[in-house]
Amino acid sequence: METELKDLPPKPAEPQPESDESPLLKPEPVSPVPQISISSQSIEEVEIKLYAPFVRHDVYGTMGRGKLPCTEKLLLGLGLVFLLPIRVVGGMTILFFYYVICRVCTAFLAPNREAEQEDYAHTGGWRRAVILQSGRYLSRAVLFVFGFYWISETRKGNEVDGQLNSEANEPAHEDQLEEVERPGAIVSNHVSYVDILYHMSASFPSFVAKRSVAKLPLVGLISKCLGCVYVQRESKSSDFKGVSGVVNERVREAHQNKLAPKIMLFPEGTTTNGDYLLPFKTGAFLAKAPVLPVILRYPYQRFSPAWDSISGVRHVILLLCQFVNHIEVTRLPIYHPSEQEKEDPKLYAENVRRLMAHEGNLILSDIGLAEKRVYHAALNGNISMPTVLHQKDD
Repeated sequence: METELKDLPPKPAEPQPESDESPLLKPEPVSPVPQISISSQSIEEVEIKLYAPFVRHDVYGTMGRGKLPCTEKLLLGLGLVFLLPIRVVGGMTILFFYYVICRVCTAFLAPNREAEQEDYAHTGGWRRAVILQSGRYLSRAVLFVFGFYWISETRKGNEVDGQLNSEANEPAHEDQLEEVERPGAIVSNHVSYVDILYHMSASFPSFVAKRSVAKLPLVGLISKCLGCVYVQRESKSSDFKGVSGVVNERVREAHQNKLAPKIMLFPEGTTTNGDYLLPFKTGAFLAKAPVLPVILRYPYQRFSPAWDSISGVRHVILLLCQFVNHIEVTRLPIYHPSEQEKEDPKLYAENVRRLMAHEGNLILSDIGLAEKRVYHAALNGNISMPTVLHQKDD
């Protein structure tokens, strides 16, 4: 059963960087303009206009360094004294325990080595079952220790599928249902490193990670058991396929073989404040296989779990000092590309993106990682901030 996303109504709330009324994949050309001096226009004014997907709106303010009210200072102090030590020790204990499980399950086994990748995700039998099930339960345990006591999950079915496919009301055959249950990849918006813990607890998929992750203590072995695809910027091998080629093969394998490890991709390529959806890279869509869209939101009152314009250490400390954290998950129906989308990965990616924005009440934005780096540079003291939004290749 094939679907092709039709035009969806735009979100009427706040001004969007991109108009939904324009044809897909035909953005209006952006003409370059001179740089704006921070002295003539404040960072706050510039960020609202251009860098909205990376602006923090919680009590702690930009970069988590805002001036706090007395009540918040008191709550933060209590968190530092009582919560932080317990949660750090609890998280590290669970991490070490799972590392021991992975070490035992991979003992006397050689990792799968192909295309300069290395993993234990293709290990079968009891070893794989123990790694997968314990990984899911312990990931949920880490989330609980970090204050995510409840996770609200919503599954959308026919009501969404009916908007995308005129054949949605037709009865499905058993072979169609079996095919529907096996997407090639899970695609999700990217808000925080907490996203990874949630997806591990839900489906324990593989991720794309930096090559250096494989060499980290404890985490390195766990990433290999996950079956992570490592980014190798430079390769000495003449037949190296590149990350895109490896991801393509993994997506096809996951779609065709129910025993193959699932793969999870964040097509935005970076994190946002959770209110926006950046342009999708086409890596998850080149294999022409169906994908499962998942939308994550982090409701908050004090500190936002979004990792946007705040340092990693500061973010971890403030997150662990918050008494309760929340995750809201929306799972959409598996998206089956039309023939036109199969031939045009950019169209496929854009249609899935627009569907996720519509169903998740997210705002579409044209900017990406390049602009995020510019914004971070300005926050850290640069005297100028370019206003041109560069068009980036996938």
